[in-house]
Amino acid sequence: MVNLGIVVSEFNYEVTTAMLGLAKEHAEFLEAKIIKIVTVPGVYDMPLAVKKLLEKKDIDGVVTLGAVIEGETDHDDIVVQHASRKITDLSLEFNKPVSLGISGPGLTRLEALQRVGYAKRAVETVVKMVKKLKELDE
Repeated sequence: MVNLGIVVSEFNYEVTTAMLGLAKEHAEFLEAKIIKIVTVPGVYDMPLAVKKLLEKKDIDGVVTLGAVIEGETDHDDIVVQHASRKITDLSLEFNKPVSLGISGPGLTRLEALQRVGYAKRAVETVVKMVKKLKELDE
């Protein structure tokens, strides 16, 4: 059994709520257990919540879910770059997989809605990586 934590952004809620629903369904399909779901205001706020989940012994990996919609400035690029870099750093620091289930930057709201299925990929990635890492430890 793979135990997951999920960090989901409240920003662009109509997109991330759909992503969370698909993530839950796919985790159940893969026979993975979701131990904790943490909502954060936005994608930029994810790393701290990811870190807190990775510190828990009963969590094997973390799924991140968010959507960064293109704005009138480069803010969306900055948000995704910084969040994704820190999320990767945390995965390496704790030796636990963290998936990047964040769509964007540069997406319209419609494009983000069309990509909610990426949440399933994010769950599948963590489940596969947990199993691979366990094999390497044997």
